[in-house]
Amino acid sequence: MSFFRRLPADVRKSLETEPGERVLTYAAGATSGYVVATNLALYLTDGTRVPYEEIDKASWDEQGVRVLTMDGAWHAEQISEPRLVPETVRERVNSTIVVNKHVKLPGRGGVRLVARRRPGGEVLGWTFVFDDGLDPEDPGLRAQAEQALEGLRRSMGV
Repeated sequence: MSFFRRLPADVRKSLETEPGERVLTYAAGATSGYVVATNLALYLTDGTRVPYEEIDKASWDEQGVRVLTMDGAWHAEQISEPRLVPETVRERVNSTIVVNKHVKLPGRGGVRLVARRRPGGEVLGWTFVFDDGLDPEDPGLRAQAEQALEGLRRSMGV
């Protein structure tokens, strides 16, 4: 039996899905609406669509879900019963990561180099995640990270 059929028809119709996008699971919001996980994105109770490749972090507790997007915005949703939403989001976000490698920088700690892609798509780009205490705006540090990225891309062919 499909979870999609159990999702209320008005909620299903209100989702602005892409061609080929399908509902995997959902959870009722604590006060109203639904959090819906599709194969391409997480839909929040207010209808906001968050593609998995744009989710930097997602955390769950008894209160609900908190999602941090790559642009630094936090989204929080209280849900009454999570069902399979946490596992589905974790699996879908992880599936967008092509490369996730920590590289030591000369005498300064390190940087995590992360390549993400849209589900089934091409690599969208790379993200630098510097170790705590390092200034991501430091031009010398960024140059070292760029050099490390170039070496990684050559060695991996991406």
